[in-house]
Amino acid sequence: MARGPKKHLKRLNAPKKWMLDKLSGKFAPRPSAGPHKLRESMPLIIVIRNKLKYALTYGETKQVTMSRAIKVDGRVRTDIGFPTGFQDVVSIDKTGEYFRMLFDVKGRFLVHRIKKDEAAYKLCSVKSLSTAAKGVPVLVTHDGRTIRYPDPLVKVHDTIKLDIDTGKILDFIRFEPGNLAYITGGQNCGRIGIITHKEKHPGSFDIVHVKDSVGHSFATRLSNVFPIGKGKQAWISLPRGKGVRLSIAEERDRKLAAKAKEM
Repeated sequence: MARGPKKHLKRLNAPKKWMLDKLSGKFAPRPSAGPHKLRESMPLIIVIRNKLKYALTYGETKQVTMSRAIKVDGRVRTDIGFPTGFQDVVSIDKTGEYFRMLFDVKGRFLVHRIKKDEAAYKLCSVKSLSTAAKGVPVLVTHDGRTIRYPDPLVKVHDTIKLDIDTGKILDFIRFEPGNLAYITGGQNCGRIGIITHKEKHPGSFDIVHVKDSVGHSFATRLSNVFPIGKGKQAWISLPRGKGVRLSIAEERDRKLAAKAKEM
């Protein structure tokens, strides 16, 4: 019988989207409690040590974070287990580098390099709307933020553009057909496309149909769809490939063509 919170994570049980190898030890870093769920986040140590290669060991990563060099969403984070999730902005002022946490087309976490002006804001999905004490309307986002007095036009599943310094809503994107969306879960995680239509299934999961820029159509659950732009214009810079998943044959042809160019 478990007595208290779990403090360890076996390497083989770690989320596959972290891309950890199996032979580098028995355990994996377990994310601390924070704004994102364990399996929807990546601890800061993996970002610094495994992805950005700014440290080689656990101890070196600890020294980097304790020097107060790493900020997540504009706040200094010294906990190497702090969970970073989709859309979080990781900034390193000493090197002048800024990164946004995204997914690649195979559903793996991607530390995407961005410019300083883009690091000033992030997109947040609206998870719920409610009324707090004294009738104050509040909005809860996918990264655990509670924002008071939001725009009355904002609804659940919409996306807000949030100023990281002030915590104020700058603009919002409606969840509606014709808008650009990022898929954040399921078999299509990491793909980007235009929302075509939504199917309602009372008592089950609502299904959203999406078409990517090369005309491939796919369907996923409503909870996996994250609007990122009005029309075809994205509000964030997109990773290489623009969220288009290639078939195995297309990937092979692209690799062979690249190899032929090198020769």
